[in-house]
Amino acid sequence: MRFSTICYSFRQGIKNICRNTLFSLASVATISACIFLFCLFFAVAANIRNMTRLAESTIGITVFFDEELGEEEILALGEEISARPEVREIHFISADEAWETFKAEYFAGMEELADGFADDNPLASSASYEIFLEDISMQDGMVSYLNGLEGVRKVNYSNDVVAGFASVNRLVGLLSVSIIGILLAVSVFLISNTIHVAAAFRKTENQIMRLIGATNFMIRAPFVVEGTVLGLVGALIPLGATYVLYRRAVEYIGAHFLGAAGGMGGVLQVLPIERLFPVMTAVALALGVGIGFFVSFFTIRRHLKV
Repeated sequence: MRFSTICYSFRQGIKNICRNTLFSLASVATISACIFLFCLFFAVAANIRNMTRLAESTIGITVFFDEELGEEEILALGEEISARPEVREIHFISADEAWETFKAEYFAGMEELADGFADDNPLASSASYEIFLEDISMQDGMVSYLNGLEGVRKVNYSNDVVAGFASVNRLVGLLSVSIIGILLAVSVFLISNTIHVAAAFRKTENQIMRLIGATNFMIRAPFVVEGTVLGLVGALIPLGATYVLYRRAVEYIGAHFLGAAGGMGGVLQVLPIERLFPVMTAVALALGVGIGFFVSFFTIRRHLKV
């Protein structure tokens, strides 16, 4: 393939875009809307997943045991629990450790008030295990298992947090598939129409080129270039907009919300744009260029009889 042929294809493809300005703008706008929504839902889903992972490492299940259960029996139960496949990490907290932690949190600056309990640990029956799971979605099953163990007095867990993450994750997924699917269909329709109009506009010229010996590639390539450029521009515009908007959103959320999150501040962390943008860019460009290339390629094969 000669370099002059490639240059000709690009020039004609750009000319086609300029000739069909209205259809071209509509195609770019629809692809941009589709990819912008993809970027938006991708960012939301990635942040929810990141918060879920943080919750898996910071939100655990606490198991308390019957008062008459000895430490050896509690340790034996701990070995049984740690053998479960869904358990990532398990910590034993003795009654003395629980009391020391309680004193540090609730008697800070007033340590003399805790001296009255020096020989009488009020948390003597509060030995417990803190359990962290591989996947927080397994929490309900794990809680049921723990409640069924003989000697377990109480199981504390954060069901609302887990249910909230799971519900939002499902909602984001359904909205993503539905809205992006509709916009993809509209994008395909508009690019197909744009290429069809361009082919009809150049019908006579293409017939002459065929008669003088032009190859199928030389005739079809400008239309494929046209569709690919439309897809590329339609991807670059929302990527630039997403980059700017996401950076500002991260700064705003960090300044107005995360500082007041209290104990949840460790879980409610927004991913920086540097972690999201490489993957988002690769997928968005592949999506935009792919739509433009394949729709134009198959449309011109169907409508241009050469």
